[in-house]
Amino acid sequence: MRRRLSSVFLVTVLAVLPWFHLGCGPAVNMPFTAEVDDPDYRRGKELLRMGREQEALALFLKVIDQRGGAAAESHLEAGILYQKHIKDPIAAIYHYRRYRELRPSSEQARLVLQSIEACIREFARTLPAQPLDNQVERTDLIDALDQMRRENLELKEQLAEARAAVIRTTRPAAPATADFGMAAPALEPSQGGFALEEPGAPVEYAAPVAVTPVAPPAPVATPPPAPSVQARPVVGVTPPAAAPTSFRRHVVNKGDTLMSISLRYYGNRTRWREIYAANRDVLPSESALKIGMELKIPQ
Repeated sequence: MRRRLSSVFLVTVLAVLPWFHLGCGPAVNMPFTAEVDDPDYRRGKELLRMGREQEALALFLKVIDQRGGAAAESHLEAGILYQKHIKDPIAAIYHYRRYRELRPSSEQARLVLQSIEACIREFARTLPAQPLDNQVERTDLIDALDQMRRENLELKEQLAEARAAVIRTTRPAAPATADFGMAAPALEPSQGGFALEEPGAPVEYAAPVAVTPVAPPAPVATPPPAPSVQARPVVGVTPPAAAPTSFRRHVVNKGDTLMSISLRYYGNRTRWREIYAANRDVLPSESALKIGMELKIPQ
């Protein structure tokens, strides 16, 4: 009987002892309570409404620490405070990322990602070299350089065609004979012919070399004069257009180039040389455009 009473007393003491421990020890938050119902979290939200951001941030960080980091709403509030009030983008990025890890499918996850990108840009602006801005400028310069290369290739092709046309127009024509009115074959300098060096230059005759002609030409008293390049029109070649007599006026704005002005007034970039030639009095070079300069645009 006495042993039975002792056993009952021991069981009673063991059952009541935890209650004495909880009643005498400090109060703690239960880990299974909702975060939004946590007293520290609710107090932090109240301090935010009062404009006491530093105190509110301390309470949100306390909630995060008490819950072992598993406090998504407190991470979100801390990230906003670090970004907008403390101006610490690195700390804000950490709390934003913790929120996305805990709430990846929430409605605010996409907005939080935009906030992370904004913090990254804000932090990049504090660096001496400003890498993000320089990268954008470098991309724009590369695009402009590629465009200039393409335009340069087009100009080279047009220049080659113009040179070929000049060679065709300056090629001497064979002189006509008095007897038949037909063009006699041109003689080489070694056969007693002549060569044109430049328009208007004196004609130099080479000494004839003894050759065995197949069909000797008719005797000519005097050698014919050198044909004038300017006096002999070449069939099939369109003469150059007359110089324009009227002009339009254009005031140079920021970003204007001769090619962009040509595209605006003529519909293509290839006529920039006409604009340059008409404004040689104010343009010492093709790249000497200045904002506010007034240019003449040939019509």
